[in-house]
Amino acid sequence: MMRDYIWRRVLEVSEHIVRTKATVRETARVFGVSKSTVHKDVTERLVRVNPLLARRVKRVLEFNKAERHIRGGLATRQKYLTERTTEEKGFLSRM
Repeated sequence: MMRDYIWRRVLEVSEHIVRTKATVRETARVFGVSKSTVHKDVTERLVRVNPLLARRVKRVLEFNKAERHIRGGLATRQKYLTERTTEEKGFLSRM
């Protein structure tokens, strides 16, 4: 038997993911729980609570998984652009 607060969290987390297309990591941060908890909520518990919502969440998670290599590449690009800009500022200030 699932406790009431877990039942509510499962539904709230799932609706948030569907509404915002958020990743598991982003959702965990919003709700103040671990990524593991969010993942377990939406992959195991949600199926018992609301199978239709579970299918909708699964589509969002699959989309996020398919795009994560793109987001990772953009984050890496931004990291190196920021580092380069910082180094150039340091170089110019020494001149």
